[in-house]
Amino acid sequence: MGGPGAGEAPALLPSARSKGQPARLVLNEPEGCRRCPCNCMFKKILIANRGEIALRVICACKELGIRTVAIYSEADRHSLPVRFADEAICIGPPQLAQSYLNIPAVISAAEIANVEAIHPGYGLLAENANFAEVCETCGIKFIGPPPEITRLMGEKEKARAAMRNAGVPILPGSEGVIASDGEALEWARQVGFPIIVKASAGGGGRGMRIVRTAEELPALFKAAQSEAAGAFGNGDLYMEKYVERPRHIEFQVLGDTYGNVVSLGERECSIQRRHQKLLEESPSTQMTSEVRDRIGGILCKTLSGIGYVNAGTVEFLMDQDRRLYFIEMNTRIQVEHPVTEMVTDVDLVKSQILLAMGERMENVLHGPIVHRGHAIECRINAEHPEKFTPSAGKITAFHPPGGTGVRIDTAAYAEGVIPPYYDSLIAKLIVRGKDRAEAVSRMARALEMFIVEGIFTTIPLHRKILADPDFRAGRVDTTFIERFFAVRKEESAD
Repeated sequence: MGGPGAGEAPALLPSARSKGQPARLVLNEPEGCRRCPCNCMFKKILIANRGEIALRVICACKELGIRTVAIYSEADRHSLPVRFADEAICIGPPQLAQSYLNIPAVISAAEIANVEAIHPGYGLLAENANFAEVCETCGIKFIGPPPEITRLMGEKEKARAAMRNAGVPILPGSEGVIASDGEALEWARQVGFPIIVKASAGGGGRGMRIVRTAEELPALFKAAQSEAAGAFGNGDLYMEKYVERPRHIEFQVLGDTYGNVVSLGERECSIQRRHQKLLEESPSTQMTSEVRDRIGGILCKTLSGIGYVNAGTVEFLMDQDRRLYFIEMNTRIQVEHPVTEMVTDVDLVKSQILLAMGERMENVLHGPIVHRGHAIECRINAEHPEKFTPSAGKITAFHPPGGTGVRIDTAAYAEGVIPPYYDSLIAKLIVRGKDRAEAVSRMARALEMFIVEGIFTTIPLHRKILADPDFRAGRVDTTFIERFFAVRKEESAD
């Protein structure tokens, strides 16, 4: 029996609403105990997220024979995760703080549904160590690293120190938090401009400023401090030497509870706008097998030593001499995880669940990691393709592409509504080819056949990026988008 029909909307239960408790909606009653193929302990998992990642986790759970519970805000009552989960519980109004970020409401939903585990997806509560601790206290398994590891890696300067001590290459930077702009200026003069100030407790480009001269440092330092405090509740900053026109390279890792950590290779994430990734691919055109093996080996030893468990991503900058420098670690599944799945045939979300159940790495991977071909992911956002302004509203037509080597991860559908309250990502288009040339050609074809009407999307932008000569030649770095738009502006002026 499936979820509600197309014409039905899950209703809040008045009794639950009146008591201020999250309302429960059971879409399918259990049909006996359905255990996963490995005879593990999880019968039911709550997904503490929304959109395409919630649907992605539901797919993995269905294949493992695990029942799912979706939580949703009032704005997401008609979403596909609500439709396809076995149960769904409304936890509040559209605002994030009152729904998806409301830890008491999420835990209440988990206890009402009697789940054994919570999968946080990415974003929202995925890297919230306090949430992971609350889960543990309530006897609910958090599908991710232990809270102390999440906390360690979430404090960027502590993460840098841990990696530095393990021999992972690190950019020259401050030894700890910079207390004032005067201290920042003293440090910057030692290593030379340009430098970059970063939020110690954050990521995603917030609380980050590039400083090229001593004169502009005080104002930019204060601006970064204020932004960090507003975004993360912590205005602490640290500093690093700034690398001009770097590539953004990240390594996917998995760890089990027995000290085994494996690296699944790298992803190239250099095409970004304001530190937000737009397009990712694997492998990187600049990575050699020698560097891949060496860095992967160091990471596995380091993360095993600190007790890392579950999925994680270690991010680096690569300079123009192909030297890698650690910048941060994300202790969760990444938006761009499908490109690694496409080239390794490893289901990372299933792996997360199995590792959280206590499975050994050899029983999760069933053999060595083998890379095949080249994969590219384009993030399709509900945004104006050049102004990057959000575009909420009803999707009047939705036709995703198909064919050999094409994958779509999305919770969007025709007549579905994109609410204005959340992240603008509505779909991920992923392709694999036998090599990069075929992957680029396949992605260009798929983008041309991807129809979304009723809202603006970034599909036209991706089509232009795929046609760009520098992109096709693999000449990319984190300033690619700036140069891309500068060239287009010059062409328009002519």
